[in-house]
Amino acid sequence: MKVPTVLLIALALAAPLLLPLSVASAPSYGSSGSPGSIVAGGLERTFRLYVPPSHDRTRPAPLVIALHGGGGTGAAMERLTVGGLNRLAAREGFVVVYPDGVDRHWNDGRGVSDYRAHRENIDDIGFISGLIDHLVQTQGIDRSRVYATGISNGGLFSQRLARELAPRVAAIGVVAISMSDKIALMRAPARPVSVLLMPGTEDPLVPWAGGDIGFPGGARKVGKVLSVADTVAAWVALNHCTPPPLVSWEPDRDPQDGTRVRREAYGPCSEGSEVVLYAVDGGGHTWPGGQQYLPARIVGRTSRDIDANEVIWNFFKRHAIR
Repeated sequence: MKVPTVLLIALALAAPLLLPLSVASAPSYGSSGSPGSIVAGGLERTFRLYVPPSHDRTRPAPLVIALHGGGGTGAAMERLTVGGLNRLAAREGFVVVYPDGVDRHWNDGRGVSDYRAHRENIDDIGFISGLIDHLVQTQGIDRSRVYATGISNGGLFSQRLARELAPRVAAIGVVAISMSDKIALMRAPARPVSVLLMPGTEDPLVPWAGGDIGFPGGARKVGKVLSVADTVAAWVALNHCTPPPLVSWEPDRDPQDGTRVRREAYGPCSEGSEVVLYAVDGGGHTWPGGQQYLPARIVGRTSRDIDANEVIWNFFKRHAIR
């Protein structure tokens, strides 16, 4: 039976990270995260935690907070990355936490009435701050090396964290999203936060040139974003970077995937921070190197030229709070 295009679009927008990998297509990546919870803002908040077998709690380790997209879960984020962050954590000795948003969404500051997290103004900043404290106490996390990455709604929330929780977050990595108009109006971070952006030029849900986030054809809108150029310019200004950028092209590792990746690195910036753009030319609302979770005609192409997990971690490990 052919699935109607409008239904596929609805799935793409409402739950881009909810769809699990099938057993046949899911690569083996060893142990997955274990469930956990804390109480924050009067609510029980849940997460999945991956701690590498070699971790010694007496030797502080970096922490990567991996934030799912709208409609997703922490477990689905773990699957979307095809376990890549877990593999890297096991190899390089950092801890990964995959938190769950309330009702599968993050309060990223857009004020979208469709989502409980926005409608009830859920204190997700407080949740993440409390989660960091919990993991510092229980897992021996290095407070100076805490990072956040996310896709779509999780990428917007990562940028809100960089604005409002800058004293606790050393760097962020943002996939398949630019900056929302509401985040652009927030106060400047208390300190420079290094930022990596990884948007697709042909994302059908989040326009490269800026405008409404939502269904192709205007069926439903869930906020507005700046253009990618204006997003980069905003972070360059906030981090007091010296233009122009150093521009290069990543190797075309998969000529059949319909994408190329252009890298723009801005620096030096204040206090050793960086702003780096990985522009996925031809890419969609997807995680580079991850699963093509819906057809390309619905969510766009997934680049195979880079692995977002490795690119983001290699960026993170260059930065720490001074």
